[in-house]
Amino acid sequence: MDKPCHCIMNRRRFLQASGGILACWSLLPLSESLLYAAPPPTPSLGGRGMMSRTPIFPKSKAKVGLVFCHVPTGNPTWPTKDYDYDGRAKELTSELTPLCPQVDFIVRDAHNAGEADAIIKELPDVDGFLVYAIGLWTQVPNTIMRCGKPVVLVDDLYAGSGEVLIQGGIAHREKLPVAVVSSSEMQDVADAANLFAVMRSMKESRILDVVDYDIAAPSAKVKENLGPTVIRMGSEEMASYYSKADEKEAAQWADSWIAGAKKVVEPSRDELIKSGRMYLALSQAAAEKRADAVSMDCLGMFYSGRVTAYPCLSHFQFNNDGGTGVCEGDLNSTCTQLMMRYMTGRPGYVSDPVIDTSKDEIIYAHCVCTSKVFGPKGKSNPYIIRSHAEDRKGASVQSLAPLSEPVTTLEIDVWGKNMVIHSAKTTRNIDEPKACRTKLAAKTNSQAILDNWGTGWHRVTVYGDYRKQAMNLARLYGMTVFEEDKSA
Repeated sequence: MDKPCHCIMNRRRFLQASGGILACWSLLPLSESLLYAAPPPTPSLGGRGMMSRTPIFPKSKAKVGLVFCHVPTGNPTWPTKDYDYDGRAKELTSELTPLCPQVDFIVRDAHNAGEADAIIKELPDVDGFLVYAIGLWTQVPNTIMRCGKPVVLVDDLYAGSGEVLIQGGIAHREKLPVAVVSSSEMQDVADAANLFAVMRSMKESRILDVVDYDIAAPSAKVKENLGPTVIRMGSEEMASYYSKADEKEAAQWADSWIAGAKKVVEPSRDELIKSGRMYLALSQAAAEKRADAVSMDCLGMFYSGRVTAYPCLSHFQFNNDGGTGVCEGDLNSTCTQLMMRYMTGRPGYVSDPVIDTSKDEIIYAHCVCTSKVFGPKGKSNPYIIRSHAEDRKGASVQSLAPLSEPVTTLEIDVWGKNMVIHSAKTTRNIDEPKACRTKLAAKTNSQAILDNWGTGWHRVTVYGDYRKQAMNLARLYGMTVFEEDKSA
């Protein structure tokens, strides 16, 4: 279970694929994105086949206490006096379970606070509770939402509405780790329940952070607040991996990126071979250290000469393959992008945003961006290979990302235990020599974002409307959520 999945394809198709590698495993929405293929045999590298080096590690299922709360039948209350609570609980369980393949539900029934307390003591090892109110008034929600674990509180409409509304409001005001669902669509309930699988995956994750400075304090915060273990690796160890990277295979990666690109502007093939060696080095390090995400102090190390290649194309390949590669040793952004990968099956795009209020746009600018914004099995978008923008050296990617698409942009602040989030719709790819290579513009409430800006400069953008799920996940972590595109 702990071996990485490496992805295979025919070399001719490999060189023609505009996104680089077509992943061999399927990343589907939410919990299905956590299902991984078994590792295939290693192919020959003699021209007959190529193997993606991006390691993908499987995660275990979340264990969730599914508690149906109601008073005994025969009592005059909502939904009705002689209601078949047992039948309704079985019906809801049968609808919910297949929508949550990465969640194991432990089903229980509770009529009052005492029974709820007994369930909490019986199930100390669950990842959280889903409390389904199919009747009222029981005090079960109030009891379980104070157990110290994340709780999804669900109203079975016209059955538990009053208690869910009141207790959900209390949980919000008291900042308890509770997400509330009140919907007639079972998929909305499943979307919330599947967040437990995201949290379980985060808890089992490892992040490789390639930096030469002390990260003990932020690493401890990451572990405490989100679950991942952070592994620090210095530039000397990184250089050791780089020196051992096979130059012949690195050249094959260079040629594949060239073949997939719309064009190559500044970098030479030799420069791209260096990028290929960096990809082989980072992927080997991640595989050996069982890391689910990689970040690196790229600017500091390259400017100082401690590394001789930028990791931009390596991160590009990681993200295209369904892994997670993040810029600048940024643990906040790495945690954010990894979390969204587990939630959506899609890679994120870290950027330094620019605001243009005259066009009511935000421009997401950076030198690393995927060309598989809809996930490894999704359609590729064109990309151009450029030098890195600030120093005009090395190699990076200018991705021409899809337009007229909704995007969700967010950032977790691990120290402050909060999340900022906004929504937008992509409008244009800007070709501008100043600043970073990829500049994706999107329509949003730009003035509100300008007025409300906080939590550093970086943001992580994911294609699709995942605002509700992301906000619910933040609440389950006990974070404070700031919707930065909302005017005061």
